[in-house]
Amino acid sequence: MSNPGQEKTLAEQAPASYECRSCGYVYEPAKGDNQTNISPGTLFTDLPDTWRCPVCKARKTQFVNIGAKGAPSGFAENLNYGFGVNRLTPGQKNLLIFGALALGFLFFMSLYALN
Repeated sequence: MSNPGQEKTLAEQAPASYECRSCGYVYEPAKGDNQTNISPGTLFTDLPDTWRCPVCKARKTQFVNIGAKGAPSGFAENLNYGFGVNRLTPGQKNLLIFGALALGFLFFMSLYALN
């Protein structure tokens, strides 16, 4: 078994996305940048120093690391447990939780219509 202090989650292993502080544009390595012919899979750190934000033309120094997008938040060995919930991204988990709460509330309120 690996040392628990050294093990990283899938979100920590995934390439980080960077957000422009000027306009909010998010550079995702999986998508690249079509406007400046940056191929998908290019890490932000591998972009040339002359690269600019495609929206507002800000320099690379104006971008801040916002972490990985679209990666499951757990460890790789735990993905097969549960009912498939471990493979969901944090955004998908939020949608599932709050969607279920809203649906439960609607069902509860529909009980007042029964007479």
